[in-house]
Amino acid sequence: MRRLLVLLASLLLLGLVAFWYVTRPDPLPPRAMAGLTGDPQHGKLVFWAGGCASCHAAKGATGADLLKLGGGRALVTAFGTFHVPNISPDPKDGIGDWTLQDFGNALLRGLRPDGAHLYPAFPYTSYNKMTRQDVADLWAYLRTLPAIAKPDKPHDLRFPFNIRRLVGGYDFLYASKAWVVTGELTPQEMRGRYLAEAVTHCGQCHTPRNMLGAMETSRWLAGAPNPDGQGRIPNITPAHLKWSTTDIEAFLTTGLTPDYDSAGGQMADVVQNLAHLPKSDIAAIAAYLKKVPPVK
Repeated sequence: MRRLLVLLASLLLLGLVAFWYVTRPDPLPPRAMAGLTGDPQHGKLVFWAGGCASCHAAKGATGADLLKLGGGRALVTAFGTFHVPNISPDPKDGIGDWTLQDFGNALLRGLRPDGAHLYPAFPYTSYNKMTRQDVADLWAYLRTLPAIAKPDKPHDLRFPFNIRRLVGGYDFLYASKAWVVTGELTPQEMRGRYLAEAVTHCGQCHTPRNMLGAMETSRWLAGAPNPDGQGRIPNITPAHLKWSTTDIEAFLTTGLTPDYDSAGGQMADVVQNLAHLPKSDIAAIAAYLKKVPPVK
């Protein structure tokens, strides 16, 4: 009996050590962002490509109000309600007292400045493929925007999803930095992959998810339930999206389909954001979509 108790205690201890190791925060090396000088003009393009305003500005915001990133939107999910945070340069309510290293840890590792895990409702599982220079450029641009004094609301999540430490296990399983579409790609297609899989994070809406909310990359861009609860986000793999690259480029810049329908819902915001990008980037995304494996 004593040997059995010792064995059980040892197994429990090993389990706790394994849990602690798997769920631990994994920050960037201390000087990972050192020596980088952000270019706010390029950061502005990263800002629009990343769709920052679509979540962090007030719902229905237009014009200059899109640059007021006080957060506050409620994202209702099966795990509970997430409240979008203030990412304006306000030093008290926003991220004005963060460093570039803090910002890099948020985008590339999904961590807050205090080392706690961010929830993957923030798409760091896509942003983690961004270059550090793009992160620095985005940071430089965000610091030029208006400071908004608006405190964050706490998330309202069901147990056990309200335990942040568990997000480390999610990251261990699903926060891959590997590209989904591989093989021989042209420089244009690689640029499109970088934009679509990392910065514009197309998969976050267009890819179905498993029970833990992780993207099922085996069905990459094959369509998914609308997170707003109405209808579905469409399949945009070549199995369903039969448009030419010219048609795709036109849709991404004007919101008009080849049969003169128009983008609605969240996609209208995406089109509004992508309109700020150079034509070469839009063409790169279109070329990439043609290389995505077809999924019926």
